[in-house]
Amino acid sequence: MLLHAIDTGTGPGTVLLLHGMMGSSESWWRLIPPLTANGHRVIALDLPGHGLSERDPQLTIEQAAASVVETARHLAPGRPLAAIGHSYGASVLAASFEMLQPDLSVYVDAALSLTGGHDRAALTAQYARDRRARLSPKDLLASRPFYSAQDAEVEARAAALLDPATTASISCDTDHSWLPDAGSIVLRAEPSAWVSDDDARRFAANGADVRSIPGAAHTIWYSHFDAFTASLPELFGPPPPHALS
Repeated sequence: MLLHAIDTGTGPGTVLLLHGMMGSSESWWRLIPPLTANGHRVIALDLPGHGLSERDPQLTIEQAAASVVETARHLAPGRPLAAIGHSYGASVLAASFEMLQPDLSVYVDAALSLTGGHDRAALTAQYARDRRARLSPKDLLASRPFYSAQDAEVEARAAALLDPATTASISCDTDHSWLPDAGSIVLRAEPSAWVSDDDARRFAANGADVRSIPGAAHTIWYSHFDAFTASLPELFGPPPPHALS
């Protein structure tokens, strides 16, 4: 399926953004302006079952990855491509790597593993409960004090649009695990509930550049925006000279 996208900015290269579970393309709202100001075109996708993208209660991680690749090729064929995936979105990025072949992959606070074999009805019901718990911006601010008011509004809208059956379906297949590609960047919170020190060592041994942000939340750019952008000078560094003239 072709996925819904926020597509903005101009430049010779494209940055593809893949949000985490229960998020949406809007989750990147603070990062899109500095990326476009730095001369990048930005394509932020709604993953299947999220935002305005289609639903599929039989979705697999492979199908989600294929949809990302199809959409990226449709919107930005043949362009230099960097990709940032957060949490679940990082797993989708890892699953799509061989097809997508990005010039730079950034995996944000993700163990790059997916536990399968879940009971479909039970997990769908759990995601429905999780969705209801995220519908109020006021409640999100209370539970996540590092959110701004707009962060809370964005994530509450994402929850309202979430399809629990599609979200649950990817965990009802087999187990999956990936290693970040050599030359990629793994950006994690420190300490991280998702990327252990052992994970970090495994990723580094495979050629990934593991970078940490002390004290950050799982959604690092919400809690530590300046540190997040400073940790990725490849994308957020000073614009090229022609962009300043």
